[in-house]
Amino acid sequence: MQKKGFDSEKYLNEQTSYILDRVNRTKKLYLEFGGKLMFDYHAARVLPGYDPNCKIRLLQKLREKTGIIISIYAGAIERKKIRADFGITYDMDVLKLIDELKEWKLDLLGVVVTRFEGQPSAGQFMNKLERRGIRVYVHKFTKGYPTDVNTIVSDQGYGANDYIETDKPLIVVTGPGPNSGKLSTCLSQLYHDHKRGINSGYSKFETFPIWNLPLKHPVNAAYEAATLDIKDFNLIDPFHLDVYKETAVNYNRDVEAFPVIRRILTRIMGEKDVYKSPTDMGVNRAGFGIIDDIACAEASKQEVIRRYFRCKCEYMMGLADMESVQKSELLMEELNIKPEDRTVVLPARAAAADCEQSGKGNDGIYCGAAIELKDSRIISGKNSHLMHAASSLVLNAIKAMAGVPDTIHLLSPGVTESIGKFKKDILGKRNVSLDLEETLIALCISATHNPTAQLAMEKLREFNGCEVHITHIPTPGDEIGLKKLGVNLTSDPDFSTKSLFIG
Repeated sequence: MQKKGFDSEKYLNEQTSYILDRVNRTKKLYLEFGGKLMFDYHAARVLPGYDPNCKIRLLQKLREKTGIIISIYAGAIERKKIRADFGITYDMDVLKLIDELKEWKLDLLGVVVTRFEGQPSAGQFMNKLERRGIRVYVHKFTKGYPTDVNTIVSDQGYGANDYIETDKPLIVVTGPGPNSGKLSTCLSQLYHDHKRGINSGYSKFETFPIWNLPLKHPVNAAYEAATLDIKDFNLIDPFHLDVYKETAVNYNRDVEAFPVIRRILTRIMGEKDVYKSPTDMGVNRAGFGIIDDIACAEASKQEVIRRYFRCKCEYMMGLADMESVQKSELLMEELNIKPEDRTVVLPARAAAADCEQSGKGNDGIYCGAAIELKDSRIISGKNSHLMHAASSLVLNAIKAMAGVPDTIHLLSPGVTESIGKFKKDILGKRNVSLDLEETLIALCISATHNPTAQLAMEKLREFNGCEVHITHIPTPGDEIGLKKLGVNLTSDPDFSTKSLFIG
């Protein structure tokens, strides 16, 4: 059982107090939300005890004062960029977020599509929203950005953007990922407000990096590992050090952009030095929620390893470059950790080796998988002509958890045979081995007439948060099944089939 290292309630109280202090300084505060508004599983993994929905709980406490704007970059829609936690595209993540905001009874003011240049997919996305009654606004690339402040802060710059009418004192601007245009949306709104005589301000809600932890602390290293694709790196905030003579950790994009942002804020608001450093702009009390630094450090090292495996796999699939792989390896070296420090890696590889030795793989591929249960037991599985390694793993694990003897089968032979015939004779597939998604369906059917299968199936809910490693990149059906079970999945950068197309 992982040791608790973070107090979510203490953090919520600290963060709420600081946000309200910022709100009270102006008539209206635009609060840019860095990171994920909901389901922040990265934070939950590196800060054991962190509630993944901390931020949304905070906003619900302030919902009478709060309106929400969602920004999404048109280019991310066009490229079909994926949110890794859920395996869905950014535009689908926006739809998911809108539904969840309704459930939490939070007021959505509209969706802003930023840097729109006529991208067809972005246009279709906007049509879909408008036809469902969602207000949509368009921002094009800001003329003059980033150096010509006179043009930026003018009717040709921010003034050319759509304006969103708001009457709440706290306006949260969020988005499905980095570079979604949250900052430009905030500053554009500020410009329009001040032209109308409304005294508005800007601040930034941050979680990572944590400014009052050491630069090379594993928690901050895990942030760098999580942003390999956008080349973020942490550094000491030089503006903060110069003014206050104290070290504060920030990251490159905020530090690089600060001089321009400060000039823009000063021009819009008519106040000199609204903020003296990028750290000043942020509202980040996460460091004060840490109650066990060692537990958070160890959890963060494990996250760096998980990110390393993910980066290596993305490189094999053509989704990442060698520079990102090398950066992930450097982070591992700096923390003095190696891939095998992840407890499920060696058992998974041992299962694959055993599979190969027995010659019972599938299509010449020998896969192994391992899971660490909440009670620290390690269970493994391997592939065969009947099922994938992930399927074998899950069945073995729930049998162990339910105390079912290994000799008892959970799946009805009639059900597995029927699925195999359907794949081969109806769908024309050559490989009839069951992936995890198919196996879970078979388990549900078997549970209707097999009490033992029903008992074992109930244990699936205990998979959430467990660690899993597979020796090969999971097929779509395996990955979908494991994501639904809520495990923390990694895999070696090898393919699970000799075929180039998997579908």
